[in-house]
Amino acid sequence: MTSHTKAIAKAPASIANLAVGFDLLGQAFAGCYDTITASKTPESGICLGEVTGLANSLPQQISKNTALRGANAVLQAAGARFGVRLDLHKNIPLSAGLGGSAASSVAAVIAVNALLEQPFSKEELLDFALEGERASSDPPPRDNVSACLYGGLVLASPGQSKQVVQLPCPKGLMAVVIHPQLKIETGESRKKLLTDNSLAQTIDVAGRIAAFVHACHKSDISLLHQVMQDVLIEPQRAATIPPFYQVQKAALNAGAICCSISGSGPSIFAWALQKKANAVQNAMLQAMRDAEILANSYQSPLNVDQCKVIEQ
Repeated sequence: MTSHTKAIAKAPASIANLAVGFDLLGQAFAGCYDTITASKTPESGICLGEVTGLANSLPQQISKNTALRGANAVLQAAGARFGVRLDLHKNIPLSAGLGGSAASSVAAVIAVNALLEQPFSKEELLDFALEGERASSDPPPRDNVSACLYGGLVLASPGQSKQVVQLPCPKGLMAVVIHPQLKIETGESRKKLLTDNSLAQTIDVAGRIAAFVHACHKSDISLLHQVMQDVLIEPQRAATIPPFYQVQKAALNAGAICCSISGSGPSIFAWALQKKANAVQNAMLQAMRDAEILANSYQSPLNVDQCKVIEQ
């Protein structure tokens, strides 16, 4: 039986879609993290405590807050006889396309689970974290949540299957992220996507995903460069990020393996060999400066740890 009254969980950001796998592929990204402290309270239920970092306030309603909603799902499933207060330190920018809502949900679920006498398994926690993410986007996409919960590169099986496949991380690569000072709401962005695609597009996307998975297993950098192009979602979202194509061109000219939109944007990510990562990052930032848009930048290896409890 646990005697813990407090648990702190740290959750990485994430890059969704990875150009070729809309709603299927995700990558944990260590450039920025959210941290959540879950503390037992004698009163039943869940409540929001202090919010610090890149945000100073978040919704108090359980249904509208991914951390509260995910944590509440854990408490209800466990039949807990105690309540929980959540304190959030937001270090992942809001509405950035970097999985900030998923990170908050996953960190809350992991922290509350650490307070239980009989903790749930990781597979069970995925359902609770997805319920939390539903506050941000309904139905909740599994790519960000799975990447944050499992770490590294993940493939979220399609359809009704809830299996998460962890892919090997190609060796010697870094992920570079540029976050312009723009905001895009994931839920609203998804509503604007076209739902009808041609047979040719469907075949193209399927082929790219298959080749991507093979390239990851073989660390085939040349094949990754060939296939990591978004022919489906990127053309529909690029207009919401005015300098996107200039940034993409700058990244590729500087030696990037790929460059596309992270999640729904406005963040833009690139994969590059470690020795070229700084040059790619500088080129992308310069393209943003040329467009007179302020931006922050981050780097991370591909093989990143999952969300975990860092203190009890």
